[in-house]
Amino acid sequence: MQIKFSDRLLLALQNCLPARFMGACLYRLSRSETRWLKNALIRGFSRLYAVNTGEAERPVPDGYCSFNDFFTRSLKSGSRPVDPDPLQLAAPADGTIAQLGHAISGRLIQAKGIDFSAAALLGDEDLARELADCAYTTIYLAPYNYHRLHMPLAGTLEKTLFIPGLLYSVNARSTALVPGLYALNERLVCQFSAPAGRFAMVLVGAMNVASISTAWAGEIFPAGDSSIQRHEYPAGSGPTLERGDYMGHFNMGSTIVLLGPRSMKNWSEHLQVGSTVQVGQAMGRLDNLP
Repeated sequence: MQIKFSDRLLLALQNCLPARFMGACLYRLSRSETRWLKNALIRGFSRLYAVNTGEAERPVPDGYCSFNDFFTRSLKSGSRPVDPDPLQLAAPADGTIAQLGHAISGRLIQAKGIDFSAAALLGDEDLARELADCAYTTIYLAPYNYHRLHMPLAGTLEKTLFIPGLLYSVNARSTALVPGLYALNERLVCQFSAPAGRFAMVLVGAMNVASISTAWAGEIFPAGDSSIQRHEYPAGSGPTLERGDYMGHFNMGSTIVLLGPRSMKNWSEHLQVGSTVQVGQAMGRLDNLP
């Protein structure tokens, strides 16, 4: 693949930028409760990205104590109805499908001409073997999207791994340039068990993503020694979330990779790379559940 000079320049710039420092600054700015500042940020952002503020549960901007409070907003009841068929895999996020397909011998497509290892992404060889040929999708959340993540089907949390890493941008230009980007970036791997089989939701950090939050653990930060943070739940003791339930959010935007379950054989015919989806939308039918 021939790389344009402008793309090489973009990659070099990302490698030079102090991503951690920028993230720390953005973290403080986005949580400022100074009324004039947070209102200016919310109004400016909403205009710049044409955010649909009519869906917001609270009045914009005065109903939010900070920009991050607005960015991670919940929506009015009924804004994201979940497809009523319990055998349909429900979209876990609003966003654009960056990739959609089936893993082949544990390899997933990142971009045209670039694949990467499920084991490297998940940080778990056993789970990667179990999902070696499973269906998967990557959904990119743009700044204007709703940034809460929801369950694609009911499941019980078995394990989480917070894996420290880099903070490359996850837009289309970057994923076409950096081999294995999703497995290089900081990420939270959430492993669930379900009647349909195990599945994993991988919340991938990115440049200017200040942190990741979950419904069960709140806000998660890297350990001081940059070690992997692993939390395992004894059989059946982890939190159980229903299909469509809120499971977490990005404090600023990023990407989610959904792998499995094995009983998901085919994606809906109308979905393809570049399609936009909303939380709760049917994405593909599972085999009959037990």
